[in-house]
Amino acid sequence: MASYYDSALFLHRTDKCTILLLLYVDDMIITSDNFIGIQELKDFLSQQFEMKDLGHLSYFLGLEITHSTDGLYITQAKYASELLSRAGLIDSKTVDTPVELNAHLTLTRGKPLSNPSLYRPLVSQYLSAPRSTHYAAILRILRYLIDTLFYGLFYSASLLLFSVHFLMLIG
Repeated sequence: MASYYDSALFLHRTDKCTILLLLYVDDMIITSDNFIGIQELKDFLSQQFEMKDLGHLSYFLGLEITHSTDGLYITQAKYASELLSRAGLIDSKTVDTPVELNAHLTLTRGKPLSNPSLYRPLVSQYLSAPRSTHYAAILRILRYLIDTLFYGLFYSASLLLFSVHFLMLIG
């Protein structure tokens, strides 16, 4: 059954388990609290589609997942490092907060950027007419990321009942 909240998320509930399948283009993540349910779903899907089982999830859409007996640790260090490199900020001075106090970005505040090609790969807002204030805000956020690069989320194994598998559709 497709999720009400996300059209790429599918749920299958039985008395024994819940299985979640997240689909993104030709990649999918399957997670459940039941290993047998995961295997049965993978077997069924492999009969319908040519697939490659990539095992436990380790990287997906910019998220890095590290498995341990203690739980899962999720970061975006690689993605953030790539952004810092693209912006030429790897060795830049850091800042304590991602945004200046009372920062207010608008479509018209600041000078139009003479070279928007530096700005566009870093953001998704104000792409058509980026301003100097927009670029300064992005650079500040990136300088904040330098000190927080390896911050992440930890999900304790005692709280985490799901096994996560990563599959890729081929063809």
